[in-house]
Formats: sequence, structure tokens, C-alpha cells
Amino acid sequence: MDLFVFGALLVGGMAAGISGMLFQPGDWYKALRKPTWTPAPIVFPIVWTTLYVLMALAGSWVAGRPGADAALALMAAQLAVNVLWTPLFFGLHRVRIGLGVIGLLWLLVLTMIIVFWRIDWLSGLILVPYILWLTLAAALNFMVVRLNPFIVPIDPSQLRVGESGGR
Repeated sequence: MDLFVFGALLVGGMAAGISGMLFQPGDWYKALRKPTWTPAPIVFPIVWTTLYVLMALAGSWVAGRPGADAALALMAAQLAVNVLWTPLFFGLHRVRIGLGVIGLLWLLVLTMIIVFWRIDWLSGLILVPYILWLTLAAALNFMVVRLNPFIVPIDPSQLRVGESGGR
């Protein structure tokens, strides 16, 4: 494992995670009806930090091997889509669009796992918790849409980065 590659991939993942700090759930999200199985708020940063470490580890294991270019391109693509979800859902309250984005993210991550697995089975295996978490997150997003049919999206011109969307 190349520690430089691991560090670069970890920084990239954590940079993607910054959107979670910029667009926090806030009072708006707290007031929504959610299923009883919604994880406690403290769980989210712990899980996402763990997942970003696992992604960096998997990426550093496949880097430099045949097929790594496609694998790392998939990793970059899913991180880009991952970054979109938080400002859409928490920032703009576009929960239905968020559901579509998380569906696309799920498909990208599944493809990434398959490609990583073919290069190095352990790299693919350590990405499985990511798709399991995304499955839970997608189900939670679906239930928020279903339980809160009258969510009013925020006009993008009124959005302020760093606010919790708690209007």
C-alpha cells in the first residue's frame, strides 16, 4: 500500500464529507416525521468517517494495478455524486431529487465494488459496508419523502452556506 495514495484518497473523501458540515440537518430536519429506525445523529459522522477511511484503503490497494484507472474513476464519480446529496437534501430541502441522487450513488457504488473486487477481492469486500449504509440512507430518504409529502423546497437564491436549512 502506498501511503501517499492512501493519504490523497483520504483527503479527497474527507473533502467530500465537508458538505455534511456545511449543510447540517438543523431544526428543519429535526421537525420532520421520520421512521423509528432512524439512526441517532451521532452515528452519521462516525459512519461516514469510517467509510471514507475504508474507501481510501481500498483505493490505495488497487492503485497501480491493471484496471485501477477505471476503479479510481468510479471512486471519483461516486464521491462527486455523494457531495451533491447533502446540499440538495439538507440545504435546499429537495428531498425527492435527493432520493434520485442517492439512487444514482447506490448504482455507482455497486459498480465500484464490482470493479474493485475484480482487481482485489479484499478491496471490494471492505466497500460492502458503504453500500449497506447507502441502502439504509436511501430507505430513510424514501421514508422522509413518504412521511412528509408537503415539504417546501428552499429557493437557491436564499440558501446560505453554513446554515442548517432550518427555516
